[in-house]
Amino acid sequence: MEVIYDDDIERCPVAKVQKVIRGKWSMVIIYFLSRETLQFSQLKRKMPQVTEANLTKELRMLEQYGLVHREIYREVPPRVEYSLTEIGQKFIPVLEALEHWALEYEHQEQLSQ
Repeated sequence: MEVIYDDDIERCPVAKVQKVIRGKWSMVIIYFLSRETLQFSQLKRKMPQVTEANLTKELRMLEQYGLVHREIYREVPPRVEYSLTEIGQKFIPVLEALEHWALEYEHQEQLSQ
């Protein structure tokens, strides 16, 4: 059953998703973490255009919303790994659908040029 929230943006499921995935790099972070567990430095190397401060901010936001898990290993030197939580993993099909749409959009854009 489809529920429409025309008059209540606060209850709109799409608006809730937008709130959680609002960071500029959030979906890219989730994409990389969907492939493997990564340390901060590994993730930073995959995203050289993102500053360390912004990457930290986005990771903390995704952790706060429960999509990313941060595991701290008490060793010398300390090691921190990031992975997707169960609910974060459930976002992977959404990313795959967006990837498919992006490829179609890119193809359509090329045809119109």
